[in-house]
Amino acid sequence: MAAPGPKRVPIPKNGVDYRGKVVLAPMVRSGELPSRLLALKYGADLVWGPETIDRAMIGTARRLNPHTSTIEFSRLPTSKIKNPTLDPHNRESVIYRIHPELEKGRLIYQIGTANPDLAVQAASLVAPDVAGIDVNAGCPKPFSTAGGMGAALLKTPDLLCSILRALVEKVGKVHEIGISVKIRILDKPEDTAALVKQLVATGITGLTVHCRTTPMRPRERAIRDQLMMVADICREAGVACLMNGDVTSRAEALQLAEQYKVDGGMIATEAEKNPSCFRSDAAGGPHEWKSQWKTVVTEYMRFALQVENRWGNTKYLLGQMMPGKVKAYADMNRSKCYRDVITALGLEDVDDFLAQAEVVDERLGIPPGESRATKRARVKEDVKPNDTKGQKQTQTNRDEADESRDAKRVKLPEQHADLEPANSMADAPMPAALSV
Repeated sequence: MAAPGPKRVPIPKNGVDYRGKVVLAPMVRSGELPSRLLALKYGADLVWGPETIDRAMIGTARRLNPHTSTIEFSRLPTSKIKNPTLDPHNRESVIYRIHPELEKGRLIYQIGTANPDLAVQAASLVAPDVAGIDVNAGCPKPFSTAGGMGAALLKTPDLLCSILRALVEKVGKVHEIGISVKIRILDKPEDTAALVKQLVATGITGLTVHCRTTPMRPRERAIRDQLMMVADICREAGVACLMNGDVTSRAEALQLAEQYKVDGGMIATEAEKNPSCFRSDAAGGPHEWKSQWKTVVTEYMRFALQVENRWGNTKYLLGQMMPGKVKAYADMNRSKCYRDVITALGLEDVDDFLAQAEVVDERLGIPPGESRATKRARVKEDVKPNDTKGQKQTQTNRDEADESRDAKRVKLPEQHADLEPANSMADAPMPAALSV
């Protein structure tokens, strides 16, 4: 009689098994839709979207964008509801965007949360459109930990487990998708082991371990001393285990997975600079970044135009994918809209990029017809000099807008794999990304 195989937690009908997968990490900015589609094109098996805070998703409206065939979860920010003069067009903010055809069965939604009830509310909205829900328990940035989210959950394991159990029962089982969690290692191996044993008993189907402690940053070398131990605990419980931290290619991810007995690998920073890192050796391997960056950038622009990506995010990613010393980098950095950047990159004759760029610019309203200085002056005029109540209200609106930006990590200027990037708040390229 054949010996029984290793224990495995059942994968729900609409879920996905993380085993044998090389995946895109949940990165602010670099986890937006065109970046995910590019990673999939180059061979990523699964993609994580950027961490999205529960309160940012709750209250959104789900709509199909007829121009891009994408599903958008959008809402009008509080500041615009209370003071429409802040935006004459009263535009809604898109909190999360999905391509239902190209991402079907391959997108994992990562949630930032510190409350089981809010986690369930937010996850329930997007659950029918994704293959899994992942809880961020690894981001070390203050905008996450200050609310008890991210890496702060490593200090409150009982709360983290209650969040995971609630998601398993009220979202995973209802929508037949898997629930997973992403953590960092703790200083003491025995503490990491105790935490992981608690987590794998909650009903999750997968666990990703970022091989850095909470205080560590991406520039510090990953620590893999505890990795095999974490993998053993997950295997005993039948939970898939992915590793994250200093993984630079598909080939390396598979080699490390075999070496440390984990089930797959997650790529963060390298995927931001060179999304072709997911390409298998059989398909030619990753493109050489310094000499072949334009090949990757061209494909990125194809997706950015197709889904009408937010201009600031597109420009940020171009800044990461282009070597800073090439002339086109400076030209790109001066561009103010899609038409400008297509010209700066010399892509006018590629398919119908230039015509598409003009259409997208018009739909997105870029470059803006109203400068920031003019907008500030207009808003100031709307508040009478002696109207202290109005002045107080305007300041309140500004404060709420700032809080909203912090709450929606899709739009934060920093990044993390628990640290590696978010959507850009400005047009200028910024340094490296954060994975969550």
